[in-house]
Amino acid sequence: MSDALKHECGIALIRLLKPLEFYKEKYGSAFYGVNKMYLMMEKQHNRGQDGAGFASIKLDTAPGERYISRVRSIAQQPIQDIFAQINDRINKDFTEHPEYNDSVALQKKHMPYIGELLLGHVRYGTFGKNSVESVHPFLRQNNWTHRNLIVAGNFNMTNVNELFDELVKLGQHPKEKADTITIMEKIGHFLDDAVAKKYKQLKNEGYNKNECSPLIAERLNVAKILKRASKNWDGGYAMAGLLGHGDSFVLRDPAGIRPVYYYQDDEVVVVASERPVIQTVFNVDFDEVKELEPGHAIITKKSGATTIKKIINPIERKACSFERIYFSRGSDAEIYQERKKLGRFLMPKVLEAIDNDTKNTVFSYIPNTAETSFFGMIETVEEHLNKRKTQAILDGNGKLSAERVTEILSERPRIEKIAIKDAKLRTFITEDSSRDDLVAHVYDVTYGVIKPTDNLVIIDDSIVRGTTLKKSIIKMMDRLHPKKIIVVSSAPQIRYPDCYGIDMARLEGLIAFRAMLELLKERNKYHLIEDVYKKCKAQVNIEDKDVRNFVKDLYAQFTDDEISAKIAELISDTTVNAEVKTIFQPVENLHKACPKNLGDWYFTGNYPTVGGNRVVNRAFINFYEGNDERAY
Repeated sequence: MSDALKHECGIALIRLLKPLEFYKEKYGSAFYGVNKMYLMMEKQHNRGQDGAGFASIKLDTAPGERYISRVRSIAQQPIQDIFAQINDRINKDFTEHPEYNDSVALQKKHMPYIGELLLGHVRYGTFGKNSVESVHPFLRQNNWTHRNLIVAGNFNMTNVNELFDELVKLGQHPKEKADTITIMEKIGHFLDDAVAKKYKQLKNEGYNKNECSPLIAERLNVAKILKRASKNWDGGYAMAGLLGHGDSFVLRDPAGIRPVYYYQDDEVVVVASERPVIQTVFNVDFDEVKELEPGHAIITKKSGATTIKKIINPIERKACSFERIYFSRGSDAEIYQERKKLGRFLMPKVLEAIDNDTKNTVFSYIPNTAETSFFGMIETVEEHLNKRKTQAILDGNGKLSAERVTEILSERPRIEKIAIKDAKLRTFITEDSSRDDLVAHVYDVTYGVIKPTDNLVIIDDSIVRGTTLKKSIIKMMDRLHPKKIIVVSSAPQIRYPDCYGIDMARLEGLIAFRAMLELLKERNKYHLIEDVYKKCKAQVNIEDKDVRNFVKDLYAQFTDDEISAKIAELISDTTVNAEVKTIFQPVENLHKACPKNLGDWYFTGNYPTVGGNRVVNRAFINFYEGNDERAY
């Protein structure tokens, strides 16, 4: 993707089911869980590079012994920074206390980060806000073990204001109106309530105060707490939590927007945002890693007993399609094939755009996430050429010379690595003209492989804002002097903001929206903008379930091809000599390629939760009024 998206986070949870001595004996280290967590987080670094956090809990510690450890970082390489800190501390303790080396009991008693319960998080920041205080996991501390709560998630809520107000009505005084804090305090409130009720119940049964504590932990109903806490949540989420005494949970939203996978054997319970991460780190087969159903939670009690509980009634499954197109690791067996299909499905339109002239066409891709779709596209080109070769030979009626047959068979797709990403841009110069020149050189090209008679077909996974295409890629491609540049997107046109976890909140930032505005101006229909604004304003104070997405009415004025043509104009300018054309994936083909991930609200405006329409209308109001504020 030429314009990088953010907000997608990754979670990893490990619960060791055996005593730490078991892992020392079998794997050589009681820090087995910590080592596995490092791998789990590193293999999800694609999901968040702004920050990372790690927390661990030791089970059955004595009063006065530290049992919760946490470390967070916003360093340039935050995962490595975290585990360097952990490693330094562990090595220091081993150096100063050689007696720890052969005693797991002493390690557990005195050394931080070791533990049976571990939670990791990789994060992309929100709207430029990035401090270590914003990095998960978050910790809610209490002197009662079962009231300690650690939370980390891959999520975004559409109704933070409503949830915040609910906390205030409960008598709380939240320290800030952030969705993570709000969610944690909501869970924390019902956790406190459940603990208090269990304590009262046990006292009535005749137990003394000291006897109550372990029994509270044993009897605590985590599923019930989650049901009460999540009652009014509206958003996409994979929410992970640890309780101080040793219970853990991961809850998935009822539409299945955000992904959750898990694996369990007699040694571990593992949960992560991506399937291949678990496969690789624990060396297990595809079928052994299960997907957590929407609206369900995987809950592991302190005893190690693990259950899957329905927390919220699932609604129509709308798992995020961008997970498959862009964010998730392409090494997943299903995702790899889906991305290839996305490329294959585009080829009829591509062949039409080049008039079937494969001999004078070079095929390439924009690094790196479009590579798999590119493979699928090339497979289709090869099939097309094979049909043409076969027909040419058959038309020869057995009279073709060996040289002519060889000539026919030698035609292959012309594949070249054209776009090269040289460096990550550092905007140390803020003056616009200087910065634009820097942006223009983020990508370089391979010279000498394009002729003036050639078409250049280059595939990207998606086109969001079009900024890098316009300022860098198209201009660099034009230096090769192709006849035509065809930019192919494996995703459909991104027309609407996201409110479930991805940084696409401003309508005017989307190239498809800007193209639609230009078409309205050209066809004397711009007055419709004010009409839609008035309709959006009229819906501000009505219930979310009754809100309609009126922005759809603006796009309905034009065909997909008309908007695509205008996008091609917008990503080009008068300095570009080649004809520029854009081709986008049709929504129906996206659904064919990714049948389990039908969440397509970015492209269609069909939001899976009631809060979505309110967000898109708010985003339109912000655009009309010139407000640079968050739409949710």
